[in-house]
Amino acid sequence: MKILSIDTSAIAASVAIAEEDKIIGEFFINTSLTHSQTLMPMVEQLCKNVSLSLDNIDAIAVNAGPGSFTGVRIGVAAVKGLAFANNIKCISVSTLESLAYNLSGNECIACAVMDARCSQVYNALFKISAKGISRICDDRALSITDLEKELKKYNDEIILVGDGADITFNMLDGRLSNVCVAPINNKMQRASSVAMVAFEKADKGEYISAEELMPVYLRLPQAQRELNKRMGV
Repeated sequence: MKILSIDTSAIAASVAIAEEDKIIGEFFINTSLTHSQTLMPMVEQLCKNVSLSLDNIDAIAVNAGPGSFTGVRIGVAAVKGLAFANNIKCISVSTLESLAYNLSGNECIACAVMDARCSQVYNALFKISAKGISRICDDRALSITDLEKELKKYNDEIILVGDGADITFNMLDGRLSNVCVAPINNKMQRASSVAMVAFEKADKGEYISAEELMPVYLRLPQAQRELNKRMGV
C-alpha cells in the first residue's frame, strides 16, 4: 500500500510517498514562499523522481489541523482536489499527533506545540515507549502558563516538538528541568510522520472521502474573534 502524505500546517511544507515499511521519497522546504506556490510542484516533482503516478497511490493523507488557518486550508483543498479527480481515498491526520511520531523510538512524553499566537499554543501530549505511541489528552488550544502547570505533574523526560517548541521552551525559562526541545531535524511538522499516522488509521479502516475531508480548527480565525468581540458575542 502506498500513501501520499502532505503537510502545510505551518511555515514549512512537505510531501512524502511511503509504504508500510519505508519512506519512498520526501520533499521538505522551509521558505517564505506560500504553500499555494510550492505544494503542487512538490507533489508533481516527487512523483516524477520516484517514478510513480497518482494511479499508484492508494490513499492521500493530510495534516488537517490544527495549524495556520491559511496553510491548513491550502493542504486540505489540494488533497480534496487530487483525491476527487483520481478517485483516491483520504485520511485526515491531527497535526499534533503526527508531530509525536517525529519522536518515535524515544522513551518520553512528546509535548506537541504549535504557535497559536495570542499567547497560546495548540497542544497535545503523547506517551512514547517501546510499546508505541499513545495519546494522553485531546488536541487543545491553551496558554503556555496553563501548559506549564500541567507539565509539572510529570517526572518523565518531556520533549517539545513542533513550530512552537522554541517559544514554549523560552517561556518556561528553565523552570522545568525535565523539558527539552527536539533536535532540529525532528522539530518541525513532516509529511513522513503524517504517513506513519495514516498507516495506523488505514489499518483501522479510518478512510474518508474527498467530500468528507475538512479542516480541523480548534478556535475561530482572528478576524472572526475580533468581529465577535465587537458584536459582544
